[in-house]
Amino acid sequence: MSYYIGIDGGGTKTQYALFDEKKNMLSTVKTEGTNHENMEGGIPEAAKLIMKGIDELLLNNVLMQKDVTFVLMALAGMDHPYQEEAMAKALKKEGLRIPFSLCNDGFIVVKAGASGKSGIGYNCGTGTCCNSIDSDGNLLQIGGFGQLSGDVGGGKWIAGEAFRAAYDEICLGIKSSKCADIMAEKFGIEKTRNDLLSLIPRYEAEDVQFIRDMIDVFFEALAAGDEAAKAISDNMARRGAEFIAGHIIKQNFTEDVIDVILSGSMHTKLVSDEYIELIKQYTEASTGRKCEFKRLTVPPVTGAINWMLEE
Repeated sequence: MSYYIGIDGGGTKTQYALFDEKKNMLSTVKTEGTNHENMEGGIPEAAKLIMKGIDELLLNNVLMQKDVTFVLMALAGMDHPYQEEAMAKALKKEGLRIPFSLCNDGFIVVKAGASGKSGIGYNCGTGTCCNSIDSDGNLLQIGGFGQLSGDVGGGKWIAGEAFRAAYDEICLGIKSSKCADIMAEKFGIEKTRNDLLSLIPRYEAEDVQFIRDMIDVFFEALAAGDEAAKAISDNMARRGAEFIAGHIIKQNFTEDVIDVILSGSMHTKLVSDEYIELIKQYTEASTGRKCEFKRLTVPPVTGAINWMLEE
């Protein structure tokens, strides 16, 4: 039997999966995130953690490295060839002897959810990234560089936008938003400038629970029809459509209908059908191409085995 390992490395968690040649997922292991950009020790620290995950997966299945045919690692933060080279060197230094390849984590989304070999994957989880594999097999990444690439829709971005909606009401008095009311109740504060500003250190420290609570604030306000929240959602849809349209313009998609796979917790667990319809309308209007938008319903790591067996 041939064994393969797929790795989906995100900003907050990483999944390691062992597959056989029939694409059966035999075993999984999860560790914390392996995005080197979030680590004090950078790529060497991330490589140590990745090897720890691989070793645990092998140990759990009484296997050795020589028993595995190939490893495909899709890692957040792998945005440039020089990063891939540095990571490959670090992994070999840590003792990895299995043949392997590296790519950005967004690409396996396409292989996990597209009906064919090509498509566009738009991920909004901890961060944001949009990746495509076109009809000729060309790879392209758009976004993933935060403010520099105009990323919107990631968890921290949504939390910040919800905070700003409350700030506009409480500190500027220019428009009201249910975000302010929901925050006051959720955090037990008064709707005053001092109480609101007291929450900023939690945002700046990227307090995970605070970010999650603020995401809830936004989606509760949106569900209640809050105009400020609706404007944030529209901004998300417009910018997301620009990312997707960029792939359609820059890549070669010969299919009549282009698969667009939406992944990440913001897309698969929280956003509404209305948002997905909005981003679809903006994308098709700007490109003149028909697209089928799909929420990813399987673990992204399954894209790794699909891709490995294609190759």
